[in-house]
Amino acid sequence: MGQEGFTALKRTATTGSATLPTTTAATGPRSRGPRSRQIAKTVNNIKITILCGFVTILVLRGTIGLNLGTPEADAEKQNLMEEANRIIAEIRSDGAEPDDEPPFNPNMTFTFGPKIRDWDQQRKNWLKQHPEFPNLVNGKPRILMISGSPPNPCDNPIGDHYLLKSIKNKIDYCRLHGIEIVYNMAHLDKELAGYWAKLPLIRRLMLSHPEIEWIWWIDSDAMFTDMVFEIPMKKYEHHNLVIHGYPDLLFDKKSWIALNTGSVLFRNCQWMLDLLDTWAPMGPKGPVRDEAGKILTGFLSGRPAFEADDQSALIYLLITQKDKWMDEVFVENSYYLHGFWAGLVDKYEQMVEKYHPGLGDERWPFVTHFVGCKPCGSYGDYPVEKCLKSMERAFNFADNQVLKLYGFRHRGLLSPKIKRIRNETTSPLELVNQFDIRRSGLDNKSKS
Repeated sequence: MGQEGFTALKRTATTGSATLPTTTAATGPRSRGPRSRQIAKTVNNIKITILCGFVTILVLRGTIGLNLGTPEADAEKQNLMEEANRIIAEIRSDGAEPDDEPPFNPNMTFTFGPKIRDWDQQRKNWLKQHPEFPNLVNGKPRILMISGSPPNPCDNPIGDHYLLKSIKNKIDYCRLHGIEIVYNMAHLDKELAGYWAKLPLIRRLMLSHPEIEWIWWIDSDAMFTDMVFEIPMKKYEHHNLVIHGYPDLLFDKKSWIALNTGSVLFRNCQWMLDLLDTWAPMGPKGPVRDEAGKILTGFLSGRPAFEADDQSALIYLLITQKDKWMDEVFVENSYYLHGFWAGLVDKYEQMVEKYHPGLGDERWPFVTHFVGCKPCGSYGDYPVEKCLKSMERAFNFADNQVLKLYGFRHRGLLSPKIKRIRNETTSPLELVNQFDIRRSGLDNKSKS
C-alpha cells in the first residue's frame, strides 16, 4: 500500500554537465542579449502550453469520454491501443519455456513429491550446524510472514492500488515488530491455484528456511489495524497450528465458517508437513476439486455449492480426523487474528475515543479482513464502492498509528492527505520515547 501522504521531491539540479529538464545546454558563446533570451523563453513557454493542452485533451478523452475527434481518429487510437497490448503480451511471453509438465491425472492422488518423514531431525541438525541462523531471536521464535496475489494485473484497475496499500500495511507491521516478510506473485504448482496457492508456497518456504520457527500466512485483502498488538507466541508453545475460529461452530454446528484461513500460523515441523500432505489432495483444479466441493457442501452447514476451497477442506479434516490433528491445533478467539470487516470499519472513531492500540480484540481489532470484497477481481459479494471506502478507512486508521511517531496523521479516515499534529522540537528523542509503537506496546500491556 502506498504512502499517499508523502511525495518524492524531484531533483532540480545535478552535477557535471547535466542540465535541468526544461533547459538546453549552451553550445556556443553566451552572447545573446536580454531581449533575445526573453523572446526565446516566451516561445518555449508557448510550446509547453500547447503540449500541456494536447495532453490534457488526451487525458479527458480517456477518463470522462470527451470526444473531440473524428471516427477515423478514434479508429486510429483503437489500433494503437491494440498494438500496445500486443507488444505487452509479446514482452510477457518472450523467452518463456513451453509447459512440458505432464497434465495431472485425476485418478491419482495428488502429492507434493517424495514424502518427507524426518523433517524435525533434519532441521534440528541443520540449526546445530548453522548457529548464525537461529530459530529464536531475542528469546522470541523467528516468524516469516507470507502474503501474495496473482501474477497478472487485477481485473479491476483500482485493485492493484489497494494491493499496494495492503502490502505497505503489512511491511509497516513487520518492520515495527521484527518480522520477516515474503510477498509472492508466482504459482508454484499449477494444479493448486486460486484458494489453494498458499499450500505449496508454505511448504516450500518451510523447507527452504529451516531457521524459521513459524510461518504466518495472511491474505492480501486483510490489513493490520492494531499496529501495536503482538501475537502471544508463548501461548502456543505446545501447538503447531494457530487459527482464528470458534470450537462450538466447528464441532457442534459443523459450520463452513467455523475457522478462517485468511490469517494462520504454521509451525515449521514434521506434523505440519503431514497435515499439508493430507490437506492438498482436495485441491487440484478440475474434476478433483469439483467433486471434493460437492462432498464439502454436503458435509458442512451453510456452505454454498462451489468447488473445494482450502478453508472448507481444513475444517472437514479437523472434524473427521479430530483425534489425529486437534491436539496440536489452537483455535484462537481471544483477539482478532481475523476480524470480519463489516462490523468494524464504521466503529474506528469510537475506538479512538474510548480505547487505545495494543488490545487486538473488538475494542481495537488486530486484523481487519475484507472477506467477500475481492478488490482485484471483476466481481465480489459486496458493493465495490462500500468495499473500497471501507478498505481506505482501515488503511488510514492503521497508518495514523505509524505516522504518529513522525508527527502526522491523515486529515480523515477517507483522506490520503495528512496534517502535522505537533511542532518540531530540539529534543526529538523525548518524542521517540513517547510515541514509538514498540514502547507503547510494552506500556499498554502493563495497563491491560
